[in-house]
Amino acid sequence: MSSKPSAVAETIMSKREILLVMVGLMAGMFLSALDQTVVSTSMRTIADDLDGMALQAWVTTAYMIMSTISTPLYGKLSDIFGRRPLFIIAISIFVIGSLLAGTAHTMYELAGYRAIQGLGAGGLMALPLAIMGDMLAPRERAKYQGFFLAVFGVSSVIGPLIGGVLSGTPEILGITGWRWVFLINVPIGIVALAIVLKSLHLPKTHRRVRIDWWGAATVITATVPLLVVAEQGREWGWLSTASISCYLVGVLSAVAFVMIERSMGDDALIPMKMFKSQTFSMATILGVFVGFGMFGAMMTIPLYLQLVKGATPTESGLLMLPMILGLMIASIVSGQVMAKTGSYKWFPRLGTAFMVLGFFLFTRLAWDSPLWFVMVGMFFMGIGLGQLMQTLTVASQNSVGPRDIGVATSSSTFFRTMGGTAGTAILFSVLFNTIPEALKSAFATPSITVGVAKALADPTITSDPANAAIIEVYKNPAAVGTALDGDTSFLVGANEALAKPFLVGFADATVTVYWIGLGVVIVAFVLSWFLKATPLRQKSAMQEAADEDASLLAERAADMMGSMVEPGTATGQIALAQAEEREAAREAHKRKAQQKAAKKTNA
Repeated sequence: MSSKPSAVAETIMSKREILLVMVGLMAGMFLSALDQTVVSTSMRTIADDLDGMALQAWVTTAYMIMSTISTPLYGKLSDIFGRRPLFIIAISIFVIGSLLAGTAHTMYELAGYRAIQGLGAGGLMALPLAIMGDMLAPRERAKYQGFFLAVFGVSSVIGPLIGGVLSGTPEILGITGWRWVFLINVPIGIVALAIVLKSLHLPKTHRRVRIDWWGAATVITATVPLLVVAEQGREWGWLSTASISCYLVGVLSAVAFVMIERSMGDDALIPMKMFKSQTFSMATILGVFVGFGMFGAMMTIPLYLQLVKGATPTESGLLMLPMILGLMIASIVSGQVMAKTGSYKWFPRLGTAFMVLGFFLFTRLAWDSPLWFVMVGMFFMGIGLGQLMQTLTVASQNSVGPRDIGVATSSSTFFRTMGGTAGTAILFSVLFNTIPEALKSAFATPSITVGVAKALADPTITSDPANAAIIEVYKNPAAVGTALDGDTSFLVGANEALAKPFLVGFADATVTVYWIGLGVVIVAFVLSWFLKATPLRQKSAMQEAADEDASLLAERAADMMGSMVEPGTATGQIALAQAEEREAAREAHKRKAQQKAAKKTNA
């Protein structure tokens, strides 16, 4: 019995131990954050080289589908077997996927290898937040998130620059430049793995529970068909046999998933009991809408900057800095305010309001909009996202018990990523479905067609080698409508009059996407007023669990000592009275907890 209190005490970590763990977490998160920013600005170069501009949605959604599906699995398995081994596995899978992605020769191959990357990325994004939930109280957590924001900020700043330099270089060490966008993850991943192995040491946990394999299977069969039809619906037809089959499989699997999760109880991949909390439910719904808007903006803005404004991958990365700056400022400020006040009530409302403002500005974009206008819109988007990302995660963690921190974190990340995955698939589908009509409209505009005719009649323009590729496109009028689906490099350096119809058409199609994003974030803004912000706890999950265990041990020890005293003596009567008082206190505490839970559920 003497060994148990010491085991409990060991779960309370010193500040030095916490900082050492943070080093390991930041190394893993740096790996994932760098990969996202590197790829976003180099995708056009990759798509042009592999002749698959319209297929880039597969590359993006394959990564996000696997990271979405794996996120709750990592959370649940880490609750059972511990965070450390799962985090190490996640880094290893991510490095392997990066190595394979660097060898891809088609967009479909790249999509498959990115799926492997995504399988590792699900753990790299979810587990650090869960580990923080274990170590730190919600109010203290906001302070330490400054470290993560610094890592995210550095990776966000240097990621686009690295991606631009790599994808803009023909060859490095005999390998095509853009392939290093993925291969660079290998040495970084090895360093991150070494840091994690050395510094990330947490109390070992192993609980004998059922693993929800059927829940995991139905998550896959529910999400994948719906995301596939979202991306392929424009080619199949939204009411085609293939599309209807995907709808049926997705819906039936979703129903089966809910039934399975109910039957699994606390062992479920996503325990249904968490949705009894109004705070958790609303934070989850908001996460879906925020993810939809966030990924929709982050994946289409670099395309607008590169295709319409003619920015290089490096330049587009630099032009994205206002969004990163806004995100960092809002995250740091909101984190400090939460730490001091213990409240996050207004951040979801203000965050979604700024996102509405950002998307509204994007809907006013045209092919000739000044860059400062685009950058203002991005800054507002960043300010909004910075107030929402950590706030919704902290709200979800704060709404559950200490032993459900991991699954709550992974569930929150799962639904936000699910929204982002759906947003990417749907918005890219809408974009490339709208482009042919937008190009047709642009080519029907008299001022544009007159300029094209004059340019084609000018020998100095037609003889310029920089215009050779775009003139070849004009020689095949039937292919003009799909010219932006494959290799778009014919626009680089082309005469403005010849490129104008393509730039106008793409800009108009992009605006259609932003109108959809605006509608989604308006719904999120309305819903944010229904989020009940419960006060943040001042103890970490590990401290709460340790206190609970210590209390139970003390009560059991006292009861055992009381039972050893003869009941007929005066000492025995005193011990019996003390035991009855403790039992009454336990019952009162239990009733109070039940009443508190009932009030939270009703609210």
